Amino acid sequence: MDTQGVEHVVRLGVKATFCLVGKEARAYPELVQDIVNQGHTLCNHSWNHEYDLGSESAAKIRKNLERTNDAILAAVPDAHIGYYRQPGGQWTNRVVGVSMKLGMVPLHWSVDPSDWDKSVKTAHIEKEVRGATDAGAIVLMHDGGGDRGRTFSALEPILSDLTSRFHLIPLP
Repeated sequence: MDTQGVEHVVRLGVKATFCLVGKEARAYPELVQDIVNQGHTLCNHSWNHEYDLGSESAAKIRKNLERTNDAILAAVPDAHIGYYRQPGGQWTNRVVGVSMKLGMVPLHWSVDPSDWDKSVKTAHIEKEVRGATDAGAIVLMHDGGGDRGRTFSALEPILSDLTSRFHLIPLP
């Protein structure tokens, strides 16, 4: 997790949904507090970004998601964690079912500019988001996992374009 992600969306006047990895939430509770204090929405993103979590038993999935929720709630005890996003979009019926039983809506995206790929340039991120976003889109972008300079550089022109075409709203 990176404070620059929170700072960028705050500076640009946009609310976002932050999908938090549990071990990062535990390591950076002050960042979780900043996210909530700025009015952003929270999403559980598994304990350690486990792509194959959906192949585990329901009990193991539940333990993972509860551990992540506990880390988030340790930072912000009254926080609402309304969503779960499966790393890599590797959804299974089991992981969907467990997340829903825990009161979280499974969250997927409709636009992925592949900013997680270190070879993708800022211009590609901008072009992909601007070209693929339409009304009701959920755009996937990353603020953790290494140098996010390309993503942050793309945010201002992307948000300038999107706010001129749409009324941007955070997930409830």
